[in-house]
Amino acid sequence: MYAWILAQPAPIETKPLKRVERPVPEPRAGEVRLRVLVCAMCRTDLHTVEGEIPHPKLPITPGHQVVGIVDRAGAGVASPAVGARVGVPWLASTCGVCSYCQANRENLCDDGKFTGQHVDGGYAEYMIAKAEFVYPIPDGYDEIHAAPLLCGGVIGYRALRLADLPPGGKLGLYGFGSSAHVTLQIARHLGHECCVITRGKAGQDHARKLGAVWAGGPDDTPPALLDAVILFAPSGDLVPRALIHLRKGGVVSCAGIHMSPIPEFPYELLWGERVIRSVANSTRADVRDLLALAAGMKLQPDVVLFDFDDLNGHLLSLKRGEFVGTGVVRVSS
Repeated sequence: MYAWILAQPAPIETKPLKRVERPVPEPRAGEVRLRVLVCAMCRTDLHTVEGEIPHPKLPITPGHQVVGIVDRAGAGVASPAVGARVGVPWLASTCGVCSYCQANRENLCDDGKFTGQHVDGGYAEYMIAKAEFVYPIPDGYDEIHAAPLLCGGVIGYRALRLADLPPGGKLGLYGFGSSAHVTLQIARHLGHECCVITRGKAGQDHARKLGAVWAGGPDDTPPALLDAVILFAPSGDLVPRALIHLRKGGVVSCAGIHMSPIPEFPYELLWGERVIRSVANSTRADVRDLLALAAGMKLQPDVVLFDFDDLNGHLLSLKRGEFVGTGVVRVSS
């Protein structure tokens, strides 16, 4: 099989990913093998490739928004069945016994493993996943539009839940890429008003097209105070800017896995029981809930389809912001 391999982190401009031929892997007990159909691109892939996220395992095949067909199951696997179409997200496994796992907070497990960081991911023709950490794709939902939900979608969904918006609340979204454009659609479906703060006319136009009541740049002022903010842009200097536009008691959810340092800011911006919180990974329940919600509301991420031949170039396009929505790599048919 063909797979894209990262042996040493480096800027994506230097083409650090290499396409190599490898043996098709065999599933062990409790695992399934997938013939990969598509893998959606995520900024976490860039953070991984460029060394901004620690690398417990090298070489590694990145990619963690995967949809594929189960073509072989290891011993003891009753579900999913061979032939099932399933998704594989960022969370690859947990210990299952620590205090976090026992409290339904498995996203915080200290022994958690992640797809494309600790175990090989979906930029390959075949991959292995633990059967308990794959999810059936709803009938009628095509794999191209399902793949962006498995990281960007679910992180945005979790960030929205943790933002604790009141009914009909006003939500600010800072940055408008793959995750934010899905989150806006979910928030609107739930009855919230959305304001989008993002650089560039293309992103602002995209936000308005999807129903944002207002869109502007980082130096602009939203038309009203916000009940909650989700930061998708990995810029720490946006945190105090967001606080300026936040109502007392509101929440700033930082949805990224990587962020530049947050600068010093006056306590008055935080005072009034405003909250800054991070959003770490997601749970299996988050993925199941989002897939059910997406099927019910007929959520359709905007996607740009790429081939499997130039992953370095595709990720460079993502880094440069050369497309809107989510880039999805077609691996096989």
